[in-house]
Amino acid sequence: MNKPLDKMPPAPGMRGGGGPSARFMQQKVRPKETRKTISRLLKFFKGQTGLLALAVGFVAISASVTLIGPYLIGKSIDLLNSNTDFSNLKLLLFGLISVYLFDSVSNFSQGWIVASVSQKIVKTMRETLFVKLQKLEISYFDRNPHGEVMSRLSNDTDNIASVLGTAITQLFSMSLVLSGTLVMMLILSPIMTIFSLVSVPLFFILTKTITSRTRTFFREQQKTLGQLNAHIEESITGMSIIKAYSHEKFVVSDFEKVNERLREVSTSAQIWSGYVMPIMNVINNFSFGIVAGAGAILSIKGYISVGVIATFISYSRQFGRPLNDLAATYNQFQSALASSERVFDIIDEEPEPTDSKEAKVIMQTKGEVTFKNVSFGYKKDELVLKNVSFYVPSGATVALVGPTGAGKTTIVNLVSRFYDVTSGEIEIDGINITNFTRSSLRQLFGMVLQDTYLFTGTIKENLVYGNQEATDEEMMNATKATGAHHFISRLPKGYETILTENSSSLSQGQRQLLAISRAILANPQILILDEATSSVDTRTELRIQEALVSLMNGRTSFVIAHRLSTVMNADIIMVIDHGEIVEIGSPDELLAKDGNFKRMFEMQMKGVSIDNKVL
Repeated sequence: MNKPLDKMPPAPGMRGGGGPSARFMQQKVRPKETRKTISRLLKFFKGQTGLLALAVGFVAISASVTLIGPYLIGKSIDLLNSNTDFSNLKLLLFGLISVYLFDSVSNFSQGWIVASVSQKIVKTMRETLFVKLQKLEISYFDRNPHGEVMSRLSNDTDNIASVLGTAITQLFSMSLVLSGTLVMMLILSPIMTIFSLVSVPLFFILTKTITSRTRTFFREQQKTLGQLNAHIEESITGMSIIKAYSHEKFVVSDFEKVNERLREVSTSAQIWSGYVMPIMNVINNFSFGIVAGAGAILSIKGYISVGVIATFISYSRQFGRPLNDLAATYNQFQSALASSERVFDIIDEEPEPTDSKEAKVIMQTKGEVTFKNVSFGYKKDELVLKNVSFYVPSGATVALVGPTGAGKTTIVNLVSRFYDVTSGEIEIDGINITNFTRSSLRQLFGMVLQDTYLFTGTIKENLVYGNQEATDEEMMNATKATGAHHFISRLPKGYETILTENSSSLSQGQRQLLAISRAILANPQILILDEATSSVDTRTELRIQEALVSLMNGRTSFVIAHRLSTVMNADIIMVIDHGEIVEIGSPDELLAKDGNFKRMFEMQMKGVSIDNKVL
């Protein structure tokens, strides 16, 4: 049965059953002050002030030229109307041609500079945003769909780029043209100036009325666009699962719902913003009529000349043009502000807590791991681990077993400080791990997760990811130990074969072999294996187990496994259920008891899944 998007069940966490990620999350866009958003955008202009000043100079020239043109037109008309000396007419016409030619050159130069500046600014913004993403806690990516985050990094920054530089220069140009035009009109005729300004209050009433509507719609548009991207990203990533379950029509139905919502809010935004230009044209035409009528009466009575009327009509159009330009870009401007708020939402996220000043760099460790009354919850009111305590001696292999969602993966996430404990302490060699820098602490660990991840690049680049200084010989020794060398050598380009994130050219088992080889090559002091052999066949598993025995020798190792046959050589087995350690001991000790582990083991021998048993 097809379910609404907001009713879809949560997906498993990225790093285990205890993770808090969800398939689709609705996010509220917090309203922010326009002035604050614009002020923050202006800070990104730092370093571009030189080019921006040059652009502003061209804007000033263009504005000045714009003011001179109508004045020369009025003078030319008065000269023609005088029926006297036409000797200066050629000079006036040459001046007009020169003025508008210079205006074209100035506008071209201004546009070129603005495009360059805006792209550089958005480049800086993208870099700032991407650097911030590297500093955020894992929990942020668990809470937010990946497609939504990607949308902010790409779509929203592009949206800002399309209007950022233009809006700044246009604002300056509008200020110059409006103030300059007003001064020129007052000099020519204060009375005509009053008639020309009749349309200004109407414009501000129009702007205020529409602003309250469009801003909300544009924020909703960008939010829904992010949700659509999240759905697309998820669908493409899980395409094999979608086809395997013949779920295409339901995925299409879900997509159509989000796409329809995007159409609705985008249509509303465009309709309301589209009201501006037609109404502005009506107001401008109304203003021209007033200027022409009042000018005719004043001209008949001898207060002004016909040339002044022509000049005022031009100035009236010129006075309305900046307002028209602002109305024309109002759509983009509101959309860019909404995108800016979404970008700043990420920039304002609390980063992963910095290391304390007393934190030390840990280079070597014996590998003793101690949990002291550790409790943890991804949500404050829902504990995943409850008062867990245990001690793992140096070089020991500890197996974590239990049903899905019991808290096994959460334990290894806490050891490596992907998350910090809610209460209690975790110690390595008797020292609280919060006394070590996160970077040096994590370099102690080698991890092979159930969900293998390979980056876009060559096989070699993926293998040396955790040890950039590894030699080719060391790399091949690692792949030979896992058996990965055999299939790599058969590839057309061997270790230089290009892989993509999903690596469809490799089987899941081959991907896992590469991940294990990567961990071996990193030479970690503490090893974490989260269902490391779950994706390989029995024969390959036996080969990997031999490699892992060698790898784990002398290292403290945490092994998470559902197949209990793979952990019978562990020094310690901990049975986890509902966030608590219900049994702990060696394999022989636990099998000797008539307890949970023994029943789990016997059920697996009979082909019954651990997750289906009742402890």
